[in-house]
Amino acid sequence: MSPTAKLSLRSGYFGAGSVEVSPAKPGQGPIRRLAVTSDHLLHQPSVDVATVPDVMEHAVRRHPNKRAVGWREIVKVHDEEKVVKKVVNGQEIEEKKTWKYFELSDPQYWTFTEYHEAITQVAKALVKLEIGQDDVINVYAQTSVNWQLVSQACTLISTPIATSYETLGQEGLAHSLNEPNCRAVFTNADLFPMLLKVLPETPTVQFVFYDGKPKESLLQQIAAARDGIKTYHIDELRELGKQNANADLSSRRPTPDTDACIMYTSGSTGKPKGVQISHENLIASVSSVHFLYGHHLPDDTVYLAYLPLAHVFEFIVELVAIYVGATSVYARPKTLTDASVRNCKGDLTAYQPTIMLGVPAVWETIRKGIVGKLDKMGWVTKTVVGAAMHMQKRRVPVLSWLADEFVLSSLREPTGGNIRWGINGGAAISKDTQEFMSLAVMPLMQGYGMTETCGMCAILPPELHQYGAVGVPVPSLEVKLLDCPDMGYTSSDPDGPQQGEICVRGPSVTKGYYKRPDLNADESVFTKDGWFRTGDVGQWNEDGTLSLVDRLKNLIKLQSGEYIALERLEAIYKSCDLVANVCVYATQEATQPVGIVVPHEANLRQYLRSSPHSSIADQAFPDLCTNAEVRKVVLKECNETGKKNKFKGAELLEAVVLTPEEWTPENGLVTAAQKVNRGMVAKVFKTEIETAYNG
Repeated sequence: MSPTAKLSLRSGYFGAGSVEVSPAKPGQGPIRRLAVTSDHLLHQPSVDVATVPDVMEHAVRRHPNKRAVGWREIVKVHDEEKVVKKVVNGQEIEEKKTWKYFELSDPQYWTFTEYHEAITQVAKALVKLEIGQDDVINVYAQTSVNWQLVSQACTLISTPIATSYETLGQEGLAHSLNEPNCRAVFTNADLFPMLLKVLPETPTVQFVFYDGKPKESLLQQIAAARDGIKTYHIDELRELGKQNANADLSSRRPTPDTDACIMYTSGSTGKPKGVQISHENLIASVSSVHFLYGHHLPDDTVYLAYLPLAHVFEFIVELVAIYVGATSVYARPKTLTDASVRNCKGDLTAYQPTIMLGVPAVWETIRKGIVGKLDKMGWVTKTVVGAAMHMQKRRVPVLSWLADEFVLSSLREPTGGNIRWGINGGAAISKDTQEFMSLAVMPLMQGYGMTETCGMCAILPPELHQYGAVGVPVPSLEVKLLDCPDMGYTSSDPDGPQQGEICVRGPSVTKGYYKRPDLNADESVFTKDGWFRTGDVGQWNEDGTLSLVDRLKNLIKLQSGEYIALERLEAIYKSCDLVANVCVYATQEATQPVGIVVPHEANLRQYLRSSPHSSIADQAFPDLCTNAEVRKVVLKECNETGKKNKFKGAELLEAVVLTPEEWTPENGLVTAAQKVNRGMVAKVFKTEIETAYNG
């Protein structure tokens, strides 16, 4: 059965999408809210839930014996050595690289009762160690059941957590430990080497909690890094909690105003900012997602949790999963597919999830993987699949069902075959990729928010599924647009859509940045009447949905005086089959931008084999990236993608720079949230960009 057919769509339920609740003023548009809740903003999903511990207790009452969480243990790590070629100082060299592949156990599960019991044990252990309400525990770990175990335990005793992306560098990690004077940190054994570097310069850290199996020598080094450091494995914490079973936690219960976490952004400039998020913020956001999506979360819902929990939207969605009694199954980005593991199934086929969140890079990888396989299967298969997708798009009676059951269903196998819908977040996705995923794999929605709004602003419900819009205002926020006259965006243009900087207000919005009175008093960030200025330009559509134009800081005025939106261009160019990642760069002296491109190696080789350049298709990847003919091919295909999306001449690429090196948080070319680090890319490829502009 088609995933779309499994959705319980409430036809017409969202009515006008959003409606005006307050008229426009000079320089700003009207205030709008979700149409069906226009007379109030949501604060709670139900009367019994006002704080994070209430969410778990709600689930235990309703689903005591239902599976709450699932995980897989690492049985063995397989090292495979491969020879790769790279260019260093203009010379091609070969070097050996070791690739690690995991062998994983079958899934293990806790019921909601067992999950709650483990949380309580950790909470009682923390009380025994005299962790107070004024202390902060940093969670510097990969997404896992233990991440949530520590987080939930802290919320139970009103101890805030501080979050750190597992890919943070030394400076960022030290900052997120020092600024809140963290008394403890929870981490994974794999992250001990980085933690060891910062412990000497983080004087308030007294406890190191961890999971996994570190080398004994590393464990000893951690304990000896500074006087007074004590280490506890997560199992030891639980055991300590059992020994303190009679501890009364009632006096430590949080209130809605209690700080739940200090969530550090993964910003690409300067030190990470700590966003203070209260229990009220989190619960209001849970209520928003539940209101829009609750009826699409039946009893058999299995949610695939693999995105960083240090990213607020993942944090919120996992709380929603607990609230509705869904099963959250924990995975790793590197073990999702069968091809990425050894002697076992990948996480997608092992768990067979029904819901999946992703950032654009995830959906692009899935789409290009499918396209690459189809290219290898030949034109007959591609023609059949293309016809099937056309029938799905046109919803041809009977034929669209046959196409889905007998052709497109095979395309869903790499994702486990059971995914009913997905949501894209974190950054904009191209229309082509969203449409491809929606027709071939599952309906793909969009969401838009940021850490400061607890992941909220607009979400697209399945009832309004479309391409290009990020959704309707969530019911815990109201939205207005501020004019940006210098850039041509106005909320009062009689001949065009309302456009301007997106501003939001409501219970999901943070009370401010941690220890940053300068930013909290800055009216270009937080206004005195409670609005948070996002720095994003948006526009209202006729159906009441919101679309994004770009970030204000990513709007560049070219030599012609015309503005181009770099992030929007990147989202489209990234959908080109030959592109794995791209950064669009331009200066005010330029007439067009250039693209710094990481080519999709497999698709590029396949393209070259069927072109007049077949003789070079099997050359080393670094050689292909320096080949002038290959650059012409990638430039041509990128600009064809741009023209297909009706780009103006100034939005097409003048030239491309090709690089074989993958962009990772480790090399600084993308942030921990997988967003392009524009400043670092411009710095690293400065010479190549100048060469490209000089012809």
